[in-house]
Amino acid sequence: MENKSSGKAILPILAGFFVMSFCDIIGTVMNQVKAECQLSDVVAGFLPSMIFMWFFFISLPTGILCGKIGRKRTVLLSMAITTVAMFVPLAAGPTRWWLYAVSFALIGIGNTIIQAALPALMSNVVAPEKLTSRISLGQFVKAICAALTPVFVYLTATALGNWKLLFPLYGILTIVCAVWLLLSKIPCELQPSQPSQPSQTSFSSCLSMLKNPYVLAMTVGIFFSVGADVGFGCTIPEFLKSVYKVDLNKAGMGPTVYFIAKTIAAFVGAVVFSKISAAKCFPWAMGIGLVATAAIFFAPNPTMFFVCVFVAALMTANSFGMCMGLAIDREPAKANEITALMVMSIVGGAVVTPVIGLAQGAFGASGILTVLLACIAYLLALGIFANGKQN
Repeated sequence: MENKSSGKAILPILAGFFVMSFCDIIGTVMNQVKAECQLSDVVAGFLPSMIFMWFFFISLPTGILCGKIGRKRTVLLSMAITTVAMFVPLAAGPTRWWLYAVSFALIGIGNTIIQAALPALMSNVVAPEKLTSRISLGQFVKAICAALTPVFVYLTATALGNWKLLFPLYGILTIVCAVWLLLSKIPCELQPSQPSQPSQTSFSSCLSMLKNPYVLAMTVGIFFSVGADVGFGCTIPEFLKSVYKVDLNKAGMGPTVYFIAKTIAAFVGAVVFSKISAAKCFPWAMGIGLVATAAIFFAPNPTMFFVCVFVAALMTANSFGMCMGLAIDREPAKANEITALMVMSIVGGAVVTPVIGLAQGAFGASGILTVLLACIAYLLALGIFANGKQN
């Protein structure tokens, strides 16, 4: 399937993963928003929910929409919503903090749609046995943007005097990616010769996939994968400030180490999964990630803290791609339904972050780590399960 034509077609899809990464912006800018608007820990802890709550509500409708108008048009719709979202924060401020919530909500809606539609769109040009590898390649592109975001926030704050200029910059990049995708020639999964044929994707067809124990386990895996990912991204600056007494601007750069590790892991995963089954790698990666996260308890200084975070990110970064790729590879004809279900599970980012906030309030830094460890422990169990099914 991956001939010269499809090789070119995958490039604008990979650019879509760059836009997909914009939901990671919340972990980097949360401290700036909190400081600017004088938000309490409770309110700040729930702001990420404005992005991730939408994954629960509109993922299944997105799967149905893909079946009706096609995956490419659905991705373009998501980019249009994301573009609007990126210009709203320019009007936000201490007395209009709710505009940040509006922007994050629109980012969440656009991101839900693109995360539900883009992996399925990739299956239009990628052979099923290579899908996990190509999704990891997309995660590599996504991780590059996430790694650069803290740098862009720092540069816009120091060089341009306004960190919020990051938002319109990303809005312009979204427009560029949308135009590229619009002009690309990607095979359509719809059947134009049979326009009267109803879409086979429905709420019932999506939910029926949960009867498959393998798909159900992988869907829950996405929940905990995203929960751990967002948890790390949002709490690294808090760790640096509260435990190691690092100032706000420097602490805000902390997630860069985490995202650099994710970038490396995604690239390595794209190469490794094209040669070795993801199911075989899954338990080993999660086991090492669990140990590295637990080691943060004993990190005596910021350097050792970053070493632990780097290893944890390196090992767990591909959990999202492995869960989705393994499930789609098992039921390739149900790509719309599976991606819709799994993207719905990204609501884990909205559920886990408030839990982390409550745990932090009750137990401090150890509460944060306990929640993160619980998420990764499930992924380890899932990896053992997936490897067993592979054998």
